[in-house]
Amino acid sequence: MRKLMIIPLLLASAASAGDAVIKDVQASKSGDSWRFSVTLLHGDTGWDHYADAWRVVDAEGEVLGTRVLAHPHENEQPFTRSLGGVSIPAGATSVWIEVRDRVHGWNEAKFEFVLAE
Repeated sequence: MRKLMIIPLLLASAASAGDAVIKDVQASKSGDSWRFSVTLLHGDTGWDHYADAWRVVDAEGEVLGTRVLAHPHENEQPFTRSLGGVSIPAGATSVWIEVRDRVHGWNEAKFEFVLAE
């Protein structure tokens, strides 16, 4: 397993019941696939408004993997969830993490993760 460097592209300073915020991303490569651990902050208020997914996309916006979040995390903020088995296209130097909540959809702010060995 290799340790990797992260570089935030955009981070909001705080999360209310508005858009979800990506606070941190860690990843490791094992064989031909990657495992991502993403820490989110969101003012989850219950089943009607919570961060419900994050995804890994390439430079062209192609979705490489999606982690669905099955329930609100009102009492666990920030929280981290992982996704393994993500295949990264050959030659890619970065991927982007995007987050979604049930009210606002996919947040326009993205987190760039630089793939470094």
